[in-house]
Formats: sequence, C-alpha cells, structure tokens
Amino acid sequence: MDSGFFFAETYMPYSTPDITDSLLRYDRPTIILHWMTAFLVLLQFALGETWNWPTKPVHHLMVVAHLTAGILLTAIMVFRIVWRLTKGRHLSDLLVPVDRVFALGAEYTLYVLLLAEILLGYLWRWGAGQTMSFFGLLIPSPFARFPAETVTWLHTLHEWNAWLIMGFATGHGAAALFHQFVLKDKVLGRMLPQCFLLRQ
Repeated sequence: MDSGFFFAETYMPYSTPDITDSLLRYDRPTIILHWMTAFLVLLQFALGETWNWPTKPVHHLMVVAHLTAGILLTAIMVFRIVWRLTKGRHLSDLLVPVDRVFALGAEYTLYVLLLAEILLGYLWRWGAGQTMSFFGLLIPSPFARFPAETVTWLHTLHEWNAWLIMGFATGHGAAALFHQFVLKDKVLGRMLPQCFLLRQ
C-alpha cells in the first residue's frame, strides 16, 4: 500500500460542511483501524460463542484462530491509541456539546472494555498454564499458574465483558445508522472510505 495513501490528511478541519471533503472525514489510518477493529471484534465474538459446537479438530483450529486474532487486535488497539493521541483527526470537536459528550462517552467506554477484554484473555489463558498461539507460534506464560478459582473467575469476566462489548458496539452502530438515515447529518460518512462515498 502506498504510504502516502495511508498517512495523508491527518490535520483536523474547522469549517466547510461538505462531507465529501476529506478534511471533514477521519484520516485514512483511523478509518482503516476502526474497521479492522470492528471486524476482529465480531470474529472474536463469533469464534468464542461457537467453538464448542464442532468436533475437536475444528474446535482446536477455532481456538488457535481466536488466540491469533486476539494478538492482532492487541497490536491494532495499541497502534490505534497511539495514532489517536498523536496524528489522528478528532472530528468529535465538530459536534454540538451534547452529541460530543455521548460520542466520546461511547468511544472511551468501548476502548476501556476492549482493553479489559484483551487483558482478561491473556490472564485467563496464561493463568490456566496454557500458551498463547500466533499463527502456530507458541507464546508461553510469563508467570506461574493461577489457582483454579481465579482462572474460572477470569473466564467468567472475559465472557460477560464480551457480551457487554457487543451491546455497546450494537448501540454504537445503531446510533450511526440513526444519524445517517433519520437525522440525515451524514455522520456515518465520516468513517467511510472516500471510494465508498463516491459510489453513493
């Protein structure tokens, strides 16, 4: 991918209402990281909720896929936070105060829940004395095995937090659709690739 394509347009705008203007949309790295996060979160939830259905060989592959995607999600979240704190465009500043409070509240809540889910996943896996797996590369636990009660507790928190993430993510998506099709303020277009907007 052309580095100019990926890292261009990183400064925040202060005017012009035309959503097709790239300066009124999030920068390309933010858009790419957002949709990669969304895809991995959905994949992780689907794998975690269905990996007990198939027989053992397929079950094992699903677990490895879940662990691999979890490590990828970790890297993406770290890069996403660093990017947001440095060069990422902050379009929430363009919203009216009430909308800005709700938008930032939902965004920060999802960040906290995702980071907590990632941490719980590592602690549950390693605390149970098992290795992490990244495309078959085994990563051993850096600490001693936890008591069984603690592992069970971590597992429960990991599962419940996953459902909480899906609830917030669903609300986030519903709000974006409400803005797009009911309020018609084109908020959703700020997070869509330029090529998608051109086809509308």
